[in-house]
Amino acid sequence: MIDNYFRAQLPRAVGPLLKLYAFFRLRPNHVTLLGFFVALVAAYLIAINMLVAAIAVWWISRIFDGTDGIYARSTGQTSRFGSYLDIVADMASYSAVIVAFDFAFPNLHSLWMIVLLLYVLCITSALALGNLEEQANVGRRDNRGLRLAAGVAEGGETGIAYTLFLLFPNWLSVSVPAWIAILSLTVVSRTWLAARELK
Repeated sequence: MIDNYFRAQLPRAVGPLLKLYAFFRLRPNHVTLLGFFVALVAAYLIAINMLVAAIAVWWISRIFDGTDGIYARSTGQTSRFGSYLDIVADMASYSAVIVAFDFAFPNLHSLWMIVLLLYVLCITSALALGNLEEQANVGRRDNRGLRLAAGVAEGGETGIAYTLFLLFPNWLSVSVPAWIAILSLTVVSRTWLAARELK
């Protein structure tokens, strides 16, 4: 829901970082993988209960994730495989963090498993609807290489949810069900949108 706004603003703020990528001769896919591996470090920190450190590391991983596409477009290195790798790395990162939360807070095991199930449904609905919108020539909303349908819970909301989980672990019994409700709303709203747009 908030991703498109930040995606539009981000290119104006990350020029020095893109120059750093170029200095080290990184390719956009290297940046994608770097974001994924940093997200795994964040997941490890969560699993060993270093929750505050995990917040900083998680957001560093998201900076890499948010700039790989910008770097690819600014250097003429866009590719279909890059689009594929980006979404696979994203979902692996989000899911690894939930597995780490399950290690750190096993008393909420059932809730973490529901979150993972809803992630499957969220990404499936985003990819399916995005592809079908493309086929139906429904207007594109962003400049991503792989078309994803918009939803209530996207990358930005996921990062905010994780930050709240880490800052207020004593409230997980409330915040995780709230996140489940938001993910469920995303799936339902995309299904409603599909029924409306693709009849």
